Amino acid sequence: MTTRVVDTVDAAIADIGSGATLAVGGFGLCGIPDRLIAALADAGPDNLEVFSNNCGVDDHGLGILLSLGRIRRVTASYVGENKEFARQYLAGELEVELTPQGTLAERLRAGGTGVPAFYTPAGVGTPVADGGMPWRYSADGSVAVMSPPKETRTFGHRRYVLEEAITADFALVHARIGDTAGNLVFDKTAMNFNPLAAMAGRITIAQVEELVEPGAIAPSDVHLPGVFVQRLVHTGPQDKRIEKMTTSTPGGAGR
Repeated sequence: MTTRVVDTVDAAIADIGSGATLAVGGFGLCGIPDRLIAALADAGPDNLEVFSNNCGVDDHGLGILLSLGRIRRVTASYVGENKEFARQYLAGELEVELTPQGTLAERLRAGGTGVPAFYTPAGVGTPVADGGMPWRYSADGSVAVMSPPKETRTFGHRRYVLEEAITADFALVHARIGDTAGNLVFDKTAMNFNPLAAMAGRITIAQVEELVEPGAIAPSDVHLPGVFVQRLVHTGPQDKRIEKMTTSTPGGAGR
């Protein structure tokens, strides 16, 4: 499938239906595909399963879909900063699989490269490997679904746990620059999970701040090659949101 430039975010996500699985880039609110998420919220699909480092905040990013009750299951490594996420999880309205951050990154990368599973020492000797983590609660507070134990194996006198790769129906990512062939450049730390999520999607949709012609990006500057990207939409500069603001009194604390 070749890369296709679409005119609007609504057109870019038009075929994402209820029950779809989504790999979503971003870290906190840095580098999130905010315009694509907002369009998805307006479009109305529900029962979504999301793979992402986190789930935004209550009123921005994936938190919008969460507050609308559109997300059924989340696989993530960090779920703080979102009170609605905690409420839904503890009330039994949301299924949550927590996984170490590096493991999540590698599961996405493995899915994009065709590696079905891999062994890692992360999580060995904990409920990550042994099972028993509550994935979903019942309304009465009891555990309805627990994580199963995973296969472990010893290599060179050290135990490792087998983790399966992640692939998703769609991936939603944000890039600073993209060319019409789908090659992407990310802005500093906004790269974070975006290339990995893009690799894991069967159909990857990128919102880009700047759209250029092929050849405008030097090959050595490409962070993600266009082979992983199926759709591009030019959204212009991203709205910069601060996840948590900390201020100090004039002169600094303690003076």
